[in-house]
Amino acid sequence: MGEEMQSGGLICVAIGKGSVAEAIAAAEIASVEADVVEIRVDALADPVIEPFLTRIDRPLLFTCRPDWEGGFFAGPEESRLALLEEAVSRGAAFIDLELKAPQSSFDRLLTGLQGSSTKLIVSNHNFESTGSREELLDILTAMKDKGADIGKIITTATNFSDVLRVLQLQEDARKIGLPLIAFCMGRAGVISRLATLELGGFMTYCAPDDGAGTAPGQISVTDMRRALKSLSID
Repeated sequence: MGEEMQSGGLICVAIGKGSVAEAIAAAEIASVEADVVEIRVDALADPVIEPFLTRIDRPLLFTCRPDWEGGFFAGPEESRLALLEEAVSRGAAFIDLELKAPQSSFDRLLTGLQGSSTKLIVSNHNFESTGSREELLDILTAMKDKGADIGKIITTATNFSDVLRVLQLQEDARKIGLPLIAFCMGRAGVISRLATLELGGFMTYCAPDDGAGTAPGQISVTDMRRALKSLSID
């Protein structure tokens, strides 16, 4: 992991709107404060890629989260991969693929990513708890083995010990050369969304200022910028 990734990570604003028009409008507003804008394609009634890349002047992350990982997409894997492949072919900055996706999905996307500038985020979400240190390390290693450019480990914290275990992963990720997004959802995990940026985290996720977040515990991008400024780390 390069030095530029070890301090002052990126702020990503997640957009999860039902219509393309609403999502573009929200993304245009969010792009003023965001370093990266995530388009939750699975939230769209009519999933598309191209209009966002045409209209939004910020690096874009495209995520089509399946229902088996807490998302809204319930269609065939073929259709989901086609959307992500289009994002790659049109020059998206990032795409997200779940660690639990079939190996065939990884094989197909990694082939499409060859020669492109798009980075692959391999993600894993636990909406109920935080695993043991051994379990978290196994997930981190698996992401590296799957060919991730960036790992993403998100858990649900119920106490400070959960938060500390997840934040500690930054040191482990650095040792294996994998830029890592890692923080906790839930009330106990809110502080980790901020702390991760100063501990080497590649990126944190925020809600748009209208409060329509995509995960429990997300804070608004304006509040995040304000907090970082008050700590003099932004």
